[in-house]
Amino acid sequence: MKKIVLYPGTFDPITKGHMDLVKRACRLFDTVIIAVAESPSKKPMFTLEERVSMVRETFKGNSQVEVEGFNGLLAHFAQEKDALAILRGIRAVSDFEFEFQLANMNRHLDPNLESIFLTPSEKYSYISSSLVREVASLGGDITAFVDPIVQKALQKKFSE
Repeated sequence: MKKIVLYPGTFDPITKGHMDLVKRACRLFDTVIIAVAESPSKKPMFTLEERVSMVRETFKGNSQVEVEGFNGLLAHFAQEKDALAILRGIRAVSDFEFEFQLANMNRHLDPNLESIFLTPSEKYSYISSSLVREVASLGGDITAFVDPIVQKALQKKFSE
């Protein structure tokens, strides 16, 4: 069974761009493990448990997708899961330099671990979690950018 770990960061929140990458990865791999990082230093809006729950709810019914929270090195997480590769999304050329550095570091940590880069569909190429959070915080309509589950969670968070 061929497994890949999708790691786009903290998923704070998960967007339709992320969902598009998962859909593409499911065509290439038997199992897509979505790794939700704890990342307390990034001060995510949602707890790890909330983010894992939202991602699981978003992909419920897709037997190819597994969702797990983790803390530590991504390369070690991928090893534990017997994944062949790490999938990262690239929206623009400006993303590539950082992703290239991460890929080389992960290869150093595990020489058998590959990095695969996919671009989201053109209609999602400008969407980022931080932009979605900002639009939501200012009361903007985010229905085109996130699953309804995520939209409700963001609205609730900003109404508190």
